[in-house]
Amino acid sequence: MMFTLNDLDLVDSACATGSSYIMALDCGTTSVRASIIDQYGCIVAAASRAVKTSYPHPGWVEQDPTEILASQLAVMIEVQFKSGIHSDGIAAVGISNQRETTVVWERDSAQPICNAIVWQCRRTAPIAEALKEHGMEDMIRKKTGLRPDAYFSATKIAWILENVSGAREAAEAGQLMFGTIDTWLIYNLTGGKVFATEYTNASRTMLFNIHTLDWDDELLRIMDIPRCMLPDVRWSAGEFGRVCSDIMTHTPPIAGVAGDQQASLFGHCCFAPGQTKNTYGTGCFMLMNTGEQVVESNHGLVSTIGIAQGGSVSYALEGSIFHAGSVMQWLRDRLQIISDVADTEMIARSRQSNDGCYLVPAFTGLGAPWWDPDARALIWGLTSASDRACLVRAACESMAYQSYDVLRAMEADADIRLSSLSVDGAASRNGFIMQFQADLLGIPIVRSESIETTSLGAAFLAGLAVGYWEDREELEQSCGASKRFEPKADESRARDLAGWHAAVAKAAGSPDGARERASASQL
Repeated sequence: MMFTLNDLDLVDSACATGSSYIMALDCGTTSVRASIIDQYGCIVAAASRAVKTSYPHPGWVEQDPTEILASQLAVMIEVQFKSGIHSDGIAAVGISNQRETTVVWERDSAQPICNAIVWQCRRTAPIAEALKEHGMEDMIRKKTGLRPDAYFSATKIAWILENVSGAREAAEAGQLMFGTIDTWLIYNLTGGKVFATEYTNASRTMLFNIHTLDWDDELLRIMDIPRCMLPDVRWSAGEFGRVCSDIMTHTPPIAGVAGDQQASLFGHCCFAPGQTKNTYGTGCFMLMNTGEQVVESNHGLVSTIGIAQGGSVSYALEGSIFHAGSVMQWLRDRLQIISDVADTEMIARSRQSNDGCYLVPAFTGLGAPWWDPDARALIWGLTSASDRACLVRAACESMAYQSYDVLRAMEADADIRLSSLSVDGAASRNGFIMQFQADLLGIPIVRSESIETTSLGAAFLAGLAVGYWEDREELEQSCGASKRFEPKADESRARDLAGWHAAVAKAAGSPDGARERASASQL
């Protein structure tokens, strides 16, 4: 159930009786969002704005941190006016954010020294390769659960310090601050009073030891990053200061913070080991709760902190796919062969098969389980009979194929077979993709009642911290599935997968990458 903006009489009545709500901020890659959530886990109202992304060079991805902040503040104000629920009715604020994206700003002026380097950006791939060449891959993986890659924040910080004029000297003099987007928002929302992050975001920097739960001095030395740049690290549900009065008059506390994918894991109530979710957003991000034990991956995944709440940590296996929903935006904005992403389901269904056409969306290389920064996007299998619908279907299918590869790698690492997969994200609205995913995997796909599970996770964390909800058991009563996509037998499944893996091998950036693909495709 979800209130609409026409239900303002219900909302006003709820406010009049002293009811309170949680405000969830979801600062994503392509948009920012503010939602107001009630005690039943229902989104009462929401507001969102797009975030501009720039591509100054091939493989480079940037955003303006001040625009991100301004957009987030705007939707915070907008959702209050839309709903009639203002800061005196907000019990706490929760934040979820795009991870790894790196902002460096001046301590005195609070102004960024350059654009934010977005998680997708590949400019720092040479730094990651140099780490591998110097034999540091195993050490980094053991400490952080991650593998050296441009994806993570450490290489981005190092690049900024070496390439922005005066940055190195300012950092060593203690004049610069680094943060992922959560830290940037917290710092500004609290009027510069709180410089902090939390465990899940810290675990994505490639500077944080997930065993000791602290910044790692050896990694800081190797990357030549001064420790004084780094924020305090806290539990995901806890005290992060109060929103300053010039933003929200009644200064509600910021009480819950998590990286967007970990927030989604929490929003799905994946509290038990083995429970797994996949978010179909700008990229696809699959996380499996592995409990108190760090499961090291032998199949191209990373180990990370999944949940850090209630004084304990649950770890997770994660597979990150760089391009999923962004492929649809590419079809709309670059190729201009669709006018609305919502049309892709109908267009994909207009064809009975893919006719051997595959789209490998390696626009900035390939993520899990391939980890090939030199791979390049391709469309393979075109014939004179190929048309717009053929390409749209191939784009839709690419999300399911990539997720198939990640899930099979995850099952191999954890030594289990999933019985179902929980999903959310904008592309999960596309029934064609969800049914195709179920058919490929041979298990049910369970779509949550609200696809904004990331916002719910941030709200749940904040609510638990301030006693809005009593415990996780109460949250589980709010987690509902709106639709199950049951797998259907399809004789073309093996042929389709073989064609996909052949296409991925052709996109390989190196012979080694091709060999890894051939091995992984057998999972």
